[in-house]
Amino acid sequence: MNRIFMLTVTLFIALPTRIALAQNATTGPSTSTHAVAGDLEKVSADGKEVTVKTADGTEKVFKVTGKTTVDGGKDVALATKEGAHVVVHYTAKGAEETATGVKDAGKGTWKVTEGTVTKVGEGGKDVTVKLADGTEKTYDVGKDASVDAGHGIVDAGRYTGKAGDKVAVYSVVDPTKEVAHLFKKL
Repeated sequence: MNRIFMLTVTLFIALPTRIALAQNATTGPSTSTHAVAGDLEKVSADGKEVTVKTADGTEKVFKVTGKTTVDGGKDVALATKEGAHVVVHYTAKGAEETATGVKDAGKGTWKVTEGTVTKVGEGGKDVTVKLADGTEKTYDVGKDASVDAGHGIVDAGRYTGKAGDKVAVYSVVDPTKEVAHLFKKL
């Protein structure tokens, strides 16, 4: 009787675990979304690739699909964005990087600053970062700002980080203010 009971318990526990492991094995590796800030240099003639010159000066080429959104919509022509400051959300599968979203970051000059978050304002509307020289700088957070935590993108309106996070802040400086569009955790 004990043997039957033990066999039943073992099957009851082991079978669902094996099924779950088999299902995970067939779905393949997951891809996470990342972000890069830069200038939209070129849109291919067929619209299936974009080249972005990143804030650090390198060029990245992204595949564009029918699922790629531009400023939150699907029917916005990327060609009209050539030369614009943009933040590109993308997935990488092997060497191929596919744009999932392109957001216009407005006019001004790109600036990249590294530091440590010391304070997040109420509602995440501003973030204060301590720079390497010991000074602190407070950034306005753009309405479409993103956080690349290394394992996926989060809308900065919901999460900009917490005190102690090491970040690179990608901001655009215009004559009136400096607005952060991308926070990358370091």
